[in-house]
Amino acid sequence: MPRKTIPRIAAVEPGKQPLTLLIHWGQGGESLIDVSGLVDSFRIYAPLRAAPERFAAVKVGEFGADVVWDDGIDMSADTLWRSAQEQSGATMTADAFRHWRERKAYTLDTAARALGLSRRMVAYYDRGAKPIPRTVALAAKALEFGL
Repeated sequence: MPRKTIPRIAAVEPGKQPLTLLIHWGQGGESLIDVSGLVDSFRIYAPLRAAPERFAAVKVGEFGADVVWDDGIDMSADTLWRSAQEQSGATMTADAFRHWRERKAYTLDTAARALGLSRRMVAYYDRGAKPIPRTVALAAKALEFGL
């Protein structure tokens, strides 16, 4: 099995739009990531919602494993990498997966059979507990269009 490359952050700066981050990855490349969904969803990020200047004070955490703000607020590199992949269209969000399943009128069981996955894995994807691999996203799109 191939080794998983853990994403590391080399540099970070606030993006030009509110609640966006420009991430420079340790393995090369950069991503502009809209983190407004995360910031709006979790109480821990309330100070960042309330004060744009506080959000702008973002820095790279220890070993590039996360980005951090004062008061112990952080976001992991894995979470940011996953968001970057979803926002670039390289994979599928949990909402998009759930909407695909609903458009096809698939239960968790029928979606699992159609994709050749376990029901448990489909449930993980459906609620966003696990990232949706590109192969699953492509299979869902193929089933959507009858390819």
